[in-house]
Amino acid sequence: MTNLRAISSGIEGLDTLLGGVLIGDNVIWYDDAGSLATVFCHRFLEASLRDGRPVIYVSFDRSPRNLLDRLGNTAQHRGLIVLDCFTFGKGRGSPTFLTFYDRDVNLWPCRIERLDTPEDMNAFMERLYGLHAEQEGDVRFIFESITGMQELWGGEDILARFYTHSCPRLYELNTVAYWIMEKKAHSPRLRAQLNQIAQVVIELNIKRGTTTLTVVKAERREVESLGEPVHYWTKGAEVIFEHDGALADRAGIGRRLKNLRIQKGLSQTELGRLVGLTPSSISQVESNLIYPSIPALLKMAEVLQVPVGSFFGEEEEQGPCPVLTESEASILKPSHLASEEVTIKLLTPLDRNSPLEPYLVELAPGAALGTHFFRRKGGEMGYVLEGSVAFRLEQGTCTAQRGDLIHLTSEIPSQWRNTGSETARLLWVLSK
Repeated sequence: MTNLRAISSGIEGLDTLLGGVLIGDNVIWYDDAGSLATVFCHRFLEASLRDGRPVIYVSFDRSPRNLLDRLGNTAQHRGLIVLDCFTFGKGRGSPTFLTFYDRDVNLWPCRIERLDTPEDMNAFMERLYGLHAEQEGDVRFIFESITGMQELWGGEDILARFYTHSCPRLYELNTVAYWIMEKKAHSPRLRAQLNQIAQVVIELNIKRGTTTLTVVKAERREVESLGEPVHYWTKGAEVIFEHDGALADRAGIGRRLKNLRIQKGLSQTELGRLVGLTPSSISQVESNLIYPSIPALLKMAEVLQVPVGSFFGEEEEQGPCPVLTESEASILKPSHLASEEVTIKLLTPLDRNSPLEPYLVELAPGAALGTHFFRRKGGEMGYVLEGSVAFRLEQGTCTAQRGDLIHLTSEIPSQWRNTGSETARLLWVLSK
């Protein structure tokens, strides 16, 4: 393939940094927080649909209703094709999610395709490339969660096989694909494998409230800042890169800084002295002639006693209500736990994007399990709410009773037993 035609990512600053996205690119986004890549995906989706290009959006972690609500008006476009791998994947065919197909699916102008066997990689690939074959021109793909694929397919090896096969094929088909990965959820070995095959690799990180974008790899182009973190901010659907004066002017940072300074009763000289800048620099920032560095912006927020977000909007947006009702919990029936003596309830919606997964685990009196509640390695904690339990590790049997905390770092219990005469209830938390 020799096509070097560049298209827009939908974000001016990223196009400048990367030289645009090239037809054939497979772009891996390593997301440090699990939510940083969303705005980049949505802007790419919007730009592609505006250009009249079909977009196949593959969702493993979100129900169709949740995804379409998040996409807003973009979901009204007929060029959007959603491949739903959630309903019969993480959603386990729950009636809660199937009602969408009974009542609402025909209300959306976009096309929604449900895959009933998403755990079968071959069935997934057949449907994916079947959808591609029905489209014309260069098709765009968004794989919302490689992490979700791995969780459903059962390990990194099968995921690596899928990507090793799909990435070159999508390249030859003149597509552009965004692949989203939670950076901390995968081993360095897998990341190295994927990085070797992908055309573009980008890392998104957040530290102490500061976000950075690093282009780790970019084939077929020269990137001056390759391997160097570049600071950026987001304001709603807009992404603003450091030292991008035009975007800074659009963001109105200078005007807001001036208003906040005056409200504090500070002159440009006084603010400059407290921040460590000259009065001339403060004047240029307020006039949108220059863009403040990240440290300077953080120091300004500290001196003015306001959140950094105050420079990007009149007021901070209010998030959704943090209270989740009992009706939003789901009873899970893992295939490796056929016993009726144990009940596991996920306390958050199945499609909720969160770094933690809280469960209520109940063991009936006399219950004895020959395995652990969950088939996944990683950090886990359980707090005994009621009753008493015993569990077996390699070093022996441990017991816990009401008020005790169980902290598992890597070893997985091979047995569980309710040692009391009443139902044992544990609040169990997994980290993704």
